[in-house]
Amino acid sequence: MEISPKQADWHDVSVFDAAGGAAFFERLVDSFYRHVESDSVLLSLYPDPHNLVPARRRLTLFLIQYWGGPTTYSDDRGHPRLRQRHVPFSIGERERDHWVAAMTAALDDVDPQPTLRKRFDDYFEMTATAMVNRPA
Repeated sequence: MEISPKQADWHDVSVFDAAGGAAFFERLVDSFYRHVESDSVLLSLYPDPHNLVPARRRLTLFLIQYWGGPTTYSDDRGHPRLRQRHVPFSIGERERDHWVAAMTAALDDVDPQPTLRKRFDDYFEMTATAMVNRPA
């Protein structure tokens, strides 16, 4: 369910609800992983690139929680600690750029409302940059 600015005061509506709830984030992550599956740079980051189901689930639950939905991610895994959780993976500018490109393509696929798109783009750009743990 998309909520237009005329339907609600945006200060009272979570991004989770405005985007359409869990279904939106499930579509986003499904699309993102379709792009990951065809990107050898990104696939090389996964311990088991033939089974991305656990990673899909974690990303979906994380995004749902981050954007104002249920706290299932933290209930299952504790505090997100994104930077700490990504330390085992060698992430440089190249990997970051591939990740951002895949997420940007996924956002293009699911086509969120323009008012939300900028927030998603800004967040994913910032977060991907924060995960870089290897010098150029």
